[in-house]
Amino acid sequence: MFIAIARPAVEPEGPDAVAVPGSPAILELTPRALHARLLENAALRRMRGLERLKADRLEDADYWLHAAPVAVRKASALREEKSFAPLP
Repeated sequence: MFIAIARPAVEPEGPDAVAVPGSPAILELTPRALHARLLENAALRRMRGLERLKADRLEDADYWLHAAPVAVRKASALREEKSFAPLP
């Protein structure tokens, strides 16, 4: 049986480090960018915990609400470990 190979309707632009073998490696984040990402992660975990609490999924809510402070502690440790230059 013959199967025609059709091109996808949407072509990806730029390298995708996960999907394309041989693409360039993802660069290391600066300490300030990593700190911001950790704090964003903590906020998202807290919001997910509150969503689960409203949906009466107490086990899930408990997990997410206890996971949020872990990201905050990691951000604090990073801030203590690396000295951030003052913002302009």
